Amino acid sequence: MGGTALGAAAVLALAAVPLLSLPDYFMHVLITMLLTAVAGTGWALMGRFGLVSFGHGAFLGIGAYTMALLWNLYGITPWIGIPLGVAAAMAVGVMLGYPSFRLRVVGHYFALVTLAAGEIVRILIVALRGVTGGSLGMTPQQAPPEAAFAAMQFGKAGFWWLALAAWAGGLLAWRLLDRSMSSRALAAIAEDEDAAASIGIRVTREKLKVMMISVALAALAGALTAQYRMYLNPESLAGLAPSLQIVFGAIAGGMFSPIGPTIGALITIGLDESLRVFFGTQFIGAAPLVYGLLLVMFMLFLPRGIAGLLERRPAARVPQPGPHREAAAPPGSLGEKPATGA
Repeated sequence: MGGTALGAAAVLALAAVPLLSLPDYFMHVLITMLLTAVAGTGWALMGRFGLVSFGHGAFLGIGAYTMALLWNLYGITPWIGIPLGVAAAMAVGVMLGYPSFRLRVVGHYFALVTLAAGEIVRILIVALRGVTGGSLGMTPQQAPPEAAFAAMQFGKAGFWWLALAAWAGGLLAWRLLDRSMSSRALAAIAEDEDAAASIGIRVTREKLKVMMISVALAALAGALTAQYRMYLNPESLAGLAPSLQIVFGAIAGGMFSPIGPTIGALITIGLDESLRVFFGTQFIGAAPLVYGLLLVMFMLFLPRGIAGLLERRPAARVPQPGPHREAAAPPGSLGEKPATGA
């Protein structure tokens, strides 16, 4: 209950950020950090149970492009288009996850399957350039001022509250999963899938359940990011680059802690902005290269991430016998007198 109260207080405090009248650049960075944290939280929900995905960029892109195309082609408001984009991403997730789990595609094989899916989505977006704009990207149509709210085209304060709600929803999903039996089932599956199945755990269902939550958060983050930026590009919302960014943030921050992906998002966006300022357009591939190198370093030397490092506590000290305290009996003796022979 204390943790819940603290989390609610933190969300309320963060809701007041737009009242501080921060410069637009700082608000932009903060909104981007929250949306990145939403995607990272979704990835970590799978990753901490051994379901490693290198294709979450696919679900970012499906959520974003479904929402934008529904608005541009049919005039369907993003308030409806975003849930439809999330549903479309979840449908693709089922088509990807169900056969993989039924055929017991696990470990690095599953990671390769998701990597291929991410690239397929990116290539399809580029190939359908007559509709999606291809590699040049696309822009959602601008709505008249009187329809700005219906078109979800408003200022940074509104998007801050939307991003904050999505972020809080991701943390709530984490908490509900941890308090459910699915968390124990998934931990058992990660330890030994055959043993888990032998005691009645429905392996495919449990894996698919956590994957759907993860996919939904990724698609939500992608759709909100596209609507906030008012620009979609397959290089930033599909394929390997955004997938690598999500993986790096979750692992660097700590995928075993609910706040870990948020810490990772702070590092990722801070690094992204620093590289952009430092290199400019002179070294376009700087960010993926640095992400890859740092990811290897974290996996080798800090596998539980920064959150895991912060959560370490010194081991409890074993009380020593004092002058008025009897020394403990040797293990196994339970204080009995030694037996005498017959």
